Amino acid sequence: MRKTQRFPFRKIFSPPHKLSLTKSRPFKVYSFVPFSPLAMFDPTILTIGGIVLGIAIIERILERWGVIDLVDQFAKVMRFILPVTFYSALVYFFATFIF
Repeated sequence: MRKTQRFPFRKIFSPPHKLSLTKSRPFKVYSFVPFSPLAMFDPTILTIGGIVLGIAIIERILERWGVIDLVDQFAKVMRFILPVTFYSALVYFFATFIF
């Protein structure tokens, strides 16, 4: 029978590189932003924002066409809808965002 030859693990792989002479000092890092700004690309938030932006653009177009009565009606409705939409989206964002 043949005798099997064994190699130690360290002998198979090359030795690690020498460590640098300067030793890095650990330091604490603090973040003043508790969440990532990329988290605002939530499809629900973007849809709500797109609808509100679309209504504002339609209001401006109607104003250019001279349909002031309809623009006044839009303004009255938007005076109520905009704050409600904003605070609802804000509550939704913080309710679904995982810290």
